[in-house]
Parts: sequence; C-alpha cells; structure tokens
Amino acid sequence: MHLGQSIEADYAVIGSGAVGMAFVDTLLAESTASVVMIDRHHGPGGHWNDAYPFVRLHQPSAYYGVSSKKLGRGAKDATGLNVGMYERATGAELVSYYEQLMQEFLATGRVKYFPMCDYLGEADGVHPFKSLMSGETRQLNIQNKLVDCTYLQTAVPSTHPPKYEVAEGVTCVPLNDLPRVKAPPSGYVVVGSGKTGIDACLWLLENGTSPDRITWVMPRDAWYMNRAFVQPGEEFFLQSYGSFTAQMKAVAEATSFADLLKRLSASKQLLRLDDGVKPTMYHGAIMSESELRELQRIKNVVRMGRVTRIEQNQIIFQYGVLATDPDRLYVDCSASAVARRPVVPIFAGNRITPQFVRTVQPTFSAAFVAHVEANYARESEKNALCGVVPLPDEPIHWLIMLAANMRNQARWGKDKGLRNWIANNRLDGFTALAKGVKPDDGEKMALLQGYGQHAAAAAANIQKLIETGL
Repeated sequence: MHLGQSIEADYAVIGSGAVGMAFVDTLLAESTASVVMIDRHHGPGGHWNDAYPFVRLHQPSAYYGVSSKKLGRGAKDATGLNVGMYERATGAELVSYYEQLMQEFLATGRVKYFPMCDYLGEADGVHPFKSLMSGETRQLNIQNKLVDCTYLQTAVPSTHPPKYEVAEGVTCVPLNDLPRVKAPPSGYVVVGSGKTGIDACLWLLENGTSPDRITWVMPRDAWYMNRAFVQPGEEFFLQSYGSFTAQMKAVAEATSFADLLKRLSASKQLLRLDDGVKPTMYHGAIMSESELRELQRIKNVVRMGRVTRIEQNQIIFQYGVLATDPDRLYVDCSASAVARRPVVPIFAGNRITPQFVRTVQPTFSAAFVAHVEANYARESEKNALCGVVPLPDEPIHWLIMLAANMRNQARWGKDKGLRNWIANNRLDGFTALAKGVKPDDGEKMALLQGYGQHAAAAAANIQKLIETGL
C-alpha cells in the first residue's frame, strides 16, 4: 500500500459522532494532548447526519452533547406530547451543535479533522486512512493511543437496507422519506417497535393520519422508560429522586424478576403498549405517558414475529401470513440503533474502546472515559473505574445494567476527585442536585435517606433476581 502524507497526533479518534465529540471535548479540557479525528461522514455528529427530518432526542437536551457546551435553551415544552417537560433537541439542532463544536475544537490548534475518510485499521503498527473523495491514502502516526468510537456501530434505517425481502412493485421506504409523501396510500405499515417505529407512528398521527390506516408490525413488544422520571432541574427533584427510590425499593422487595417487572409497571417506572402482552424487548427507549396514550390509538398491531418477506398481496412473518394490498406504503424501522456488541476492556494497551459506563448515557460515558484517561495512570485502575454497562436487548438486561451501574457508582463514591467531577459535569444531571440539598430540607433529606437504605437492600437482592430472570 502506497502511503501519502503522514499525520501525527497524540490521539487518533475514529468517529466524530456523539461519543467521539464528548471524548475529545473532555480530553482537550483536561490535558494538553493533540488529536486527529477521522470520520466517514461529511460533518461531525455521526448518525445525526443520516437521521430522519423529524427526529428528536428521546431524553432531555440538558444532559446530552458534551461537557463544555450547553445544548438547547434550558426551556420546557409548552405544547405537544412532551408538555411541561424539558426540551428535546431536533436532529437539525444537533447537527448544528456539533458543527459549531468542531469549529471550536479546530480553533484550539490541537485538533485535525478529516471527514469523508475511512480508517483502514492497524497493520504492523501502521494506521492508514483513505479519503472517500480522492482515494488518497495517508498514515497516522499515533504517539499515545487510538480511540475507537465506532465500536457500538450506531445504525439508522436510511443507511441500512431492510432485514427482509421486498418483492418488486412493493413500496418500502426508510422513515426519512415519510415527509416526501405526495398522495396518501391505502394505508401505512410501520415495521419495527423500537425508537424509530415509535417516532414513525407518532409522526403519522400528528400529521392527521387516522390510526385505522396505520398497521404497526411489532416483532417484539418492549418496555419503555418513563420520560417524566428523568427530568433534570430543581423543580423535578422530588419526582426524579422519588423514581430512583421507587426503583430501588422495588428491587429490594421483589421476590423474582417477574415480580419486579410487575412492581415497576404498577408504579409506571416502566411503560408498555399493552398491559395484556408480556414484553420481550428492552432497548432503553424513552417516552412520555402522553405519547403512550397516543400510540395506543393504533389498534392494528401485528404480533407474528419478524417480517421475512413483503409481497404485493401478503406479508410473510416468522409465525404467519397477513393479507395486504399493493397500494400500502411500508415504512422500514427495523435497523438496530446500537448494536449489542461483546463487552471488551475500555483500556487495552494503546487502544481505547469507549462503551457505556452508566445506563443508557453514551455522552456522559464518553466524557467520563476521557476524564479517567487524562487523570489516572495505571490501566488496571482505569478499567476498574470504567466497568462496562452492557447494552440491553431483553427485559432482564434492565436489571443487569442496573447492577453494573451500581457497582460503578460504588467505586466512584470512594474517590473524592471523581465525586466532584461528576457533580460538576453538566452531562450528569442529578448528582449536583443531591449534593446541594440542605440539611434542614426535611422532605428532600428523607427522600435521599430512603434512597440510600433501599439501594443497600437492592444491592443485596439484585443477583438473586437476575438468576430468576435468566
């Protein structure tokens, strides 16, 4: 392989999506390192560049993005299905946010950025990357470490074909194309029950589609997080910490994993579309109760397993066949947003592989990993502080993630420097609230004390519950 110009830096970060940007932001703030960033996209922001036009965060903007730069206005929605809760950034806002951030990175003189480039992998200590535009191949000279921010392989429907066969004459589109519809089809068939499937159904309903004209193909029913209980800010303290306490109490008192799910469902800590159907999926998607009620207007929910083939007059599933007609518009939402990859050590020699260290918080996790890299020396200590919280797929993973999260919190609590860093980090959202409670605030102090007591009991019971759910 002929290699052109050599590019040198302390760190090479592969991927300028949300994880890569959060990692570099903290590394720049807490070290003097130089960084080269390589990405296949034309601009920073990763999968947000490929997302559908009406996409929004499922969580509040307040704790997404990077540590140093606020995202959003800090306002609450006055209308819609998120009314009364904190704003959630649109895809366009996120792309703009990351474009501005990249300009700030470049202005430091410590970051070099190569969009539209493909990292070709390490071979005999050589790190080549290739321009997707010119074909020119260059070499990275990495003084310190390579940071692989592509390991979790975030995917969206617009960049991945359907996972089923589509016969000739059938119109099947990614949900990116929904706003381009010029004339109403005989009906809409939404394939997928994850975040994108939820968004497709809500967008159709919001834009005047009768629920009777929507068929929702649900290969697996899912549990969803309740957005009301993950609201940042002082005014939501009792609501948020009340939720944390309720979850710990449920884990502490449950006699089995099935019993735990009943308790979490009864207290609305976890939501599901149909109380009569047992969910077999949990991907960490978040919704409001208003969104849930809106989705429950759709009665044509098909539970026959995964789609294997769509023909003009029938849909073939794993467990059956459903009659259809040639004029339906099929909306593909089957891409798995984040792959459930095998857990690997985050720190391994000259390679860093960012993964979650806190439940469903990718950007906090990336910033935390960068903080540990910049401030701790021994690899064993770094990996001990950065225990990987595995990504979820099945309901039992809610509990497995919680157990991993609690182990990390226990480790972090023993390090005063870490405690202070977390409390002062805008991506955390809740620690500073608890730290700021005054001793004479009886209601809040009682809630925090109750949380601590239930958390201790939950820690003692959690492994037994996991064993009953495996």
